[in-house]
Parts: sequence; structure tokens; C-alpha cells
Amino acid sequence: MTVLTRRIGGVQLEIIVADITTLSVDAIVNAANTSLHGGGGVDGAIHRAAGPELVAECRMLHGCKTGDAKITRGYRLKAAHVIHTVGPVWNGGTLGEDDLLASCYRRAMELCGKHNLSSVAFPAISTGIYRFPADRAAEIAVRTTIEGLSAAPSVGRVIFCCFSEPSAQLHAEALGRHGSPCA
Repeated sequence: MTVLTRRIGGVQLEIIVADITTLSVDAIVNAANTSLHGGGGVDGAIHRAAGPELVAECRMLHGCKTGDAKITRGYRLKAAHVIHTVGPVWNGGTLGEDDLLASCYRRAMELCGKHNLSSVAFPAISTGIYRFPADRAAEIAVRTTIEGLSAAPSVGRVIFCCFSEPSAQLHAEALGRHGSPCA
């Protein structure tokens, strides 16, 4: 279900409520942990859907720092690639959490550009067990992704894939402040 669609230049941005593991895009973004070996929430769902080959490739990456991102193949997913990014754990906002979350989206967009990807889907990074305030995270996600489009000129479609209606509404409100409605 599409909640909102906006166009920024030649890029279509969408807010949907869906299971990110079912999307046919060039890359889905994984809200990973620093080990990249799978965990709960979106991370666990992606690892289960992709199969054991994803874990094997992730082991070769030797983890990932908070705010950074690494790319793998998608294996059994419909997506060709998985971009693994490690969001910050919310600790009240005084430990650079906003900047680290923005870095997740920025680095993911840079990888899209580097690998000439045309479509990418993001979950609501850090808003689950990492407890980042969902409204604040949605604004950072939308703003930073739009700013990151210049680093990924091949990208023509960005999906903010939300797990719940309330998350989708927060992303829609943030996206509604940017761009113009698609015809």
C-alpha cells in the first residue's frame, strides 16, 4: 500500500507499508548490528529470507561501524543487493545519535551511486529495539536521503518501507514537506 509518492527532480520517492524482504528493487537496506551476522527485527527477517549465503558473505566483511554501510548480494531475496547499515542506539540524543543516523542514509546512498543502482528501499532504521524516536528518525531519513540523491545519480526510485501505519504516517509527513506530488 502506497501512502504517499513525491518527485524530487527525476527521482520518485514513495512511502509504503510492507515487508521489505518482498520488494523487487536493486537494493534493500538492512538495519543491521555491528557484527552483520543477523539479529532480530528487520535484520533477522532479511537474513532468513536471503538464506545462509548472506551470512557467509557478511562474515567476510568483518563487521560494520555505527553510521557506516556495506553492500552484499541479495541471494534468495527479490532485491539484487542488501546494503547493511548500523544505526545508533538512542541514548537521549546527546551522543551524536542524529548525526550517526543521518550517516546511515548518506552512506547507503553513496553505495547506490558507487554500484550504479536505480532503486533502493529503506526501513525505519534504529526505530525498533534501538529506540530512536520515530518522528525524529523519519525526518532525518527523508531529509538525508533527499540530500544524498546527488551522490547517487543512477537512483530513480527510493522507497521508505515502513512496518506499521504510524511509522508510514511519520515518513509521509516528513516527505510531504519536500518535493511535489507525482502526477
